Amino acid sequence: MTDEPPAITARELTKTFDGEPVVDGIDLTVEQGSVYGFLGPNGAGKTTTMRMLTTLTASTSGDAAILDTSITDREGVRQHVGYLPEEPPVFDELTGREQLQYFARLRDLPPGPTTDRITQWLDRFDLTDDADRRLDDYSKGMRQKIGLIQALLHEPDVVFLDEPTSGLDPRAARTVIDAIDDLTDNGQTVFLSTHILSVVEELADTVGVLYEGQIVAEGAPAELTAAAEAGDDSTLEDVFLSVTTESSTAATAVPDNNDVDTAGVPDAAATER
Repeated sequence: MTDEPPAITARELTKTFDGEPVVDGIDLTVEQGSVYGFLGPNGAGKTTTMRMLTTLTASTSGDAAILDTSITDREGVRQHVGYLPEEPPVFDELTGREQLQYFARLRDLPPGPTTDRITQWLDRFDLTDDADRRLDDYSKGMRQKIGLIQALLHEPDVVFLDEPTSGLDPRAARTVIDAIDDLTDNGQTVFLSTHILSVVEELADTVGVLYEGQIVAEGAPAELTAAAEAGDDSTLEDVFLSVTTESSTAATAVPDNNDVDTAGVPDAAATER
């Protein structure tokens, strides 16, 4: 037993736009040192949920916390989280190295250790030779890697990743996947949204699937595939397709030591893939 709080909790977390609920009473619990795979079709509410959990978008009602720090405490949450949106926030006129140095200054990170950390990450992601080129000369995949380094540079307790392998070739994607795996070995928590289901199957301890404003399935990948009733060879893709169809009328029940909650999450104003 441990007295450590969950990395992420959400209770009845709701967001409305123009009077319409687009995140509708979501409940989540993500334990420290784990990977939570956050799946759903376009417009399911993934980005809006992540933006609320990282304090970039205010919730309409309900509450959530990062390591017992409520998302109403923006500065408190900010100390704990790193966030890679699908389009990394970078300045085209800066070089890759300058972008990371700029971010480090915003975070008040100590120059000496941070410079070493930047060098290590650039090397790990094969960006050393391009570090002093302007970002407007970078490919989408290279910008994605700079964005990921930026999200990890301050060694956050909880990392939110929205399509982290987008635009990457297979070799670069493998480097990113291995880096995510290493984060949990260091006790960090990863909240991972991606359409690449093989990545989720490999990395996630728990998966939540959103559809039409509901978490329609939640549990360990193996438990979800076992509950899919698609035969012995069912995959996470089978689960995703079976619970994200117009004919789905009930949440998928997954046996677990903790009763699996089903709740809702749609999305409107945030752009998703």
